Amino acid sequence: MSVNLEDYRDCFEKAPDEVFDTLEATFHEAARVMSPAGLSDYMEGAKGLCSLGRGYDVVLSFLENMPMVVKEVGEDVTRDCIAAAMKLSSMTSGEVIALLFSSLPTAARRLGDPELVRGYLTLVHQLSAKASRGLRPMLSNIDELLSKLTLSGLRRWANFGAEAYRRDLKNLAAYFALESADSKKMLLKERKGTLFIDTQRKLNFYLRALWGRDFFLRPTAADYEGFRPYIEHHVMHLPDAVDDLEGVTGLELYRAMVAHQAAHLVYTTQPISAEQLSPAQMFFIALVEDARVEWLAVRDFPGLGKLWGRLLQRAHEGQLEHETVEWLEKFATLLNDPAAVTGHAALDALGAKFHAEIAECVEDAMFSWHLGMELFHVFASTRDVPSLRILNSIRIPYRCDNRFVWEFEEFDWDTGVEYIPASQRQVRKYVSVMEMAHEVDAELAGDDAQEIWVCKDEFRPYEDAGEATTSFNEMWGKEPISAPYHYQEWDYQVQLYRPDWATVYERRPKKGDPEDVDRILLDHKPVAHRIRQIVDMLTPAGVERQRGLEDGDEIDINAAVDAMISIRMGEQPNPRITMRNVIKTRDLAVTVLLDLSESTNESMDGSDKTVLELTREAAALVATAINGIGDPFAVHGFASDGRHDVHYWRFKDFNERFDADAKGRLQGMQGGLSTRMGAAMRHAGAQLLKQPERRKLIILVTDGEPADIDERDPQHLRHDTKKAVEELYAKGVLTYCLTLDPNADAYVKRIFGQNNYTIVDNVERLPEKLPQLFASLTN
Repeated sequence: MSVNLEDYRDCFEKAPDEVFDTLEATFHEAARVMSPAGLSDYMEGAKGLCSLGRGYDVVLSFLENMPMVVKEVGEDVTRDCIAAAMKLSSMTSGEVIALLFSSLPTAARRLGDPELVRGYLTLVHQLSAKASRGLRPMLSNIDELLSKLTLSGLRRWANFGAEAYRRDLKNLAAYFALESADSKKMLLKERKGTLFIDTQRKLNFYLRALWGRDFFLRPTAADYEGFRPYIEHHVMHLPDAVDDLEGVTGLELYRAMVAHQAAHLVYTTQPISAEQLSPAQMFFIALVEDARVEWLAVRDFPGLGKLWGRLLQRAHEGQLEHETVEWLEKFATLLNDPAAVTGHAALDALGAKFHAEIAECVEDAMFSWHLGMELFHVFASTRDVPSLRILNSIRIPYRCDNRFVWEFEEFDWDTGVEYIPASQRQVRKYVSVMEMAHEVDAELAGDDAQEIWVCKDEFRPYEDAGEATTSFNEMWGKEPISAPYHYQEWDYQVQLYRPDWATVYERRPKKGDPEDVDRILLDHKPVAHRIRQIVDMLTPAGVERQRGLEDGDEIDINAAVDAMISIRMGEQPNPRITMRNVIKTRDLAVTVLLDLSESTNESMDGSDKTVLELTREAAALVATAINGIGDPFAVHGFASDGRHDVHYWRFKDFNERFDADAKGRLQGMQGGLSTRMGAAMRHAGAQLLKQPERRKLIILVTDGEPADIDERDPQHLRHDTKKAVEELYAKGVLTYCLTLDPNADAYVKRIFGQNNYTIVDNVERLPEKLPQLFASLTN
């Protein structure tokens, strides 16, 4: 999708000149932070607001402020902002709508989450119906309000004013303008001690310093009683603000929260089954599981025990609804501190058992299950187990709701409650030719078969009059793929890694006619002659004699004679009279990584061949050159169909010869799908790092920038690819990009570095360029 500014000029022909001037000024800024789809929404939104009939100040405000909003919370909120403006158009003036757009960058920066920004838009819409006179002064003071209040606090502050001054319009305007005493008093009442948005960066550094890795943190509106932090999809959800506790600042409370949740993410290696457990039993088991992961964290970082201990041992005010909760609070303190006592004999015995056995059973989550059930039976035996609502009132403010540690059996409505035991589940086996030929029952078994056999080799069981037959593997109904390889991906907006975000599957490449590759080498005779010169130049010379050394292995007779002559003549002799025999070898492994996206099926300007054909020719020629030199090398290719399915093909691997089979796979490669470059490079680097050679090189051949169907932000995959290049370089792998995109100057330098790329202007020279490039990089 491509968005052109000139396509919208007719839509703004009735608007003042400053509207289109503003659009021209903001369009390029918007194009940098939005994907083509997001940019289209942005332009269509401006077009719709222009025809709204609420003045052009609304359009100007939208054009100027939306790029800043997208930069803070993403482009998915663009349509929500436009929809909010459309709703307000029938309830208030255009000036108020313009003020709303002007307030959005501040709201996005202070709230820091797209869901909270949507909540802010909902609040504005509700106030337009309840207290429309207060919208203008509130939006004018939104910077001060959001610097002191969370979204929940702002909602309570605004709702109080709307209800209290419903029929007093003068005082209503004064309240929302922060001019009345009631307004300031309510602001102080709703103001929280520490806002998440002010501490998020510190918390990220805190966790990175402890565990040496990144975690995802997101604020959540804690606008209901009993809110507890939680982990969902490996993202920590924290309250958007917290108050100071007795002797514990809000920042320390946040640190205790994130450290506890990080301990779950780091030390919980497998979930605990919740099958046949009551909610109360799950609560007791989770209480012990919290202590187990905290024990592991304190073992590695002893200071965390003091931080959590201060929160566990603090004095509480007020009466509890049930005494069991107080006993559980004391028991949690005992699990944290072996010197503590509860005064309950059975609980003290369980605490002693925990500390006696934890060192040996710490890696086993079932230890928490058994000890938690014993804890449950301590109270169940006296019928002192209250309801889950009362249990959840336990006063441990930093712990999460433990949804992360549980595994629930998923119910499939299509199959009902039928359970398939392990002995009846489908198994895939890779077997030899003889087993396949003599023991297989049905070559074309379907998905309901208990076992599927895959032949390791391309065995063709039947020969009919010399005709080509179908192998067992080709008869199998589905293309065989490897086990999934999961790789992280860099999110430049939050400056964190998305763990296990992209999934790579290796697929079997299709085969073509190897004679076509031989024909390519024949058609490029001049280039082949140049390749032979490259081979002669780069082929190791074997044993090479180095002369003129001071500390060599043997005397250089000629140099020794010259030194004696100098001495006889009264001159200073040259002390370099020794030499050494050195074995010259190349210590290099190379992976040629080919971009096989859909765009490779297109013909490039200035050539009647497709990009795929030129890429195949270049790969064949460079493979011939490297094969002649003797360096271990691989030729791989990739394409992607979203982050969950990155296709990866091995046309020629390190331990394979560049023979007819490899040439056939190279001839059979096809173009399709998209270009998720970072995941493919990480996978190629992981394979390359297994090679024993000291120097490692990836040559990436591509015709465009990184892109994929499920990523709307074009900057995301560019930044991720840049991060992948940096990761590989830190591990000793150099990445060099050979791009066919004539417009690549805009991004390729930022991704691969100053001297690590070449733009091929004349695509027909690609087969010649690649071998020469390899020679210059490895000489």
